[in-house]
Amino acid sequence: MMTTELNKQAIIDFIGSEKIVLASNNQGKVEEFSRLLAPLGFNVVPQGDLQIPAADEPFLTFVENALAKARHASLASGLPALADDSGICVSALNDAPGIFSARYAGEQASDQANNQQLIRNLQGVANRNARYVCALVLIKHPKDPEPMIVTAQWHGEVIDDARGHGGFGYDCHFYLPAFEKTVAEISMELKNILSHRALATEQLIQALMDQSVR
Repeated sequence: MMTTELNKQAIIDFIGSEKIVLASNNQGKVEEFSRLLAPLGFNVVPQGDLQIPAADEPFLTFVENALAKARHASLASGLPALADDSGICVSALNDAPGIFSARYAGEQASDQANNQQLIRNLQGVANRNARYVCALVLIKHPKDPEPMIVTAQWHGEVIDDARGHGGFGYDCHFYLPAFEKTVAEISMELKNILSHRALATEQLIQALMDQSVR
């Protein structure tokens, strides 16, 4: 999606700042969103750089948790905030891990522990269909009554054996049949086109462009 200098300035004017806080301390997400949002010219600052602690995630949906994180980061920083809540939903496990993806094996669990828990729970299960889900929320201020909310999905399958060294989270077990590779095996350039976060960000950029010309 092409953004002109005029588009960029109109979007920044609409948001009210070229500096936005990213409501995440996940380094993988920070790097992904910094790349994905680069065309807009935003200065994306991770909340950890501002000594903002992680928000509680008490809700049962990706959207509600993303909104809670965005409001928390915006209130603490005084800046517009971008937040995502994302995870892997496995059909045969009634969409688990879902919102608990980052802590599937327990609070503060490592990616490796979460992956091991998922593979254990899928032993003997033939249906390995899964999807990555991303809910992305952008707010201009903590009490923004009209948050911008987009969601996207990325479909694949869960395989037992870890493959690849790129990415993070469940990427080494998330297999893409069309490419015969896991997400951890594809290039970052391709991931930035195909992923749930990339698709959600593309929707958000389009929504920002639409809003900024009204």
